[in-house]
Amino acid sequence: MTQLKIAIAGASGRMGHILIEAVGNAPDAVLAGALDIAASPAIGQDAAAFLGKPAGVLIESELAKGLANADYLIDFTRPEGTLQHLAYCAEHGVKMIIGTTGFDAAGKAAIAAAAEKTAIMFAPNMSVGVNVTLKLLELAAKSLSEGYDIEIVEAHHRHKVDAPSGTALQMGEVVAGALGRDLKQCAVYGREGVTGERDPSTIGFATIRGGDIVGDHTVLFAGIGERIEISHKSSSRVTYAHGALRAARFLADKPTGLFDMQDVLALKS
Repeated sequence: MTQLKIAIAGASGRMGHILIEAVGNAPDAVLAGALDIAASPAIGQDAAAFLGKPAGVLIESELAKGLANADYLIDFTRPEGTLQHLAYCAEHGVKMIIGTTGFDAAGKAAIAAAAEKTAIMFAPNMSVGVNVTLKLLELAAKSLSEGYDIEIVEAHHRHKVDAPSGTALQMGEVVAGALGRDLKQCAVYGREGVTGERDPSTIGFATIRGGDIVGDHTVLFAGIGERIEISHKSSSRVTYAHGALRAARFLADKPTGLFDMQDVLALKS
């Protein structure tokens, strides 16, 4: 069996630990590198020391060292860090699985450009359940295109730095696309004071931040006399790690190209 040689960005963080453990438990994957910022106290330590069974892979801040033996990089960090990793990976043919959120238009364009040089799977949420939910939302939006107001409510832990979440925005894009609308033109991200009656063509967003909520998302289709709610609730970040590994397997035979989890799960029409 050919093993997937995977490096993890943000190796000393919470999600980094979950990814390292998932790679260690996967029969077809091996931890081949670990990265973190230069200021991290974990630099130079074994990336799997927290598990009590060292992997023989040190956490590095230099990309050349951290990615020397890797064919894949899984990155759930911050846009500025991911874009630095992206440039190196594109130049050296390292495939990327990007779960980082909060990219602006320029960042997304950079990812698309890098995908001409290496294979990239980019998704704001790698949970299999979330991506099945996106497909359900597409079907629901097409059937509920008239007479239903659409609101998206998301909740995350207190440490999340971007809002709305990348998953909420992706849900909005899926719904808007199914309705033939442009989310940039119809999204409403906050309401305060005398707002007037709701414009039926809009898609509203509400954001909750608190405690240790992993990630809850609900899309509400509110009609007259009834409402439909399609929800996904995460209780563990392990689902994101499993999705990332599934994405790495999908990229195994892809030399270049930009993909998302809908591609990985064969959910596209």
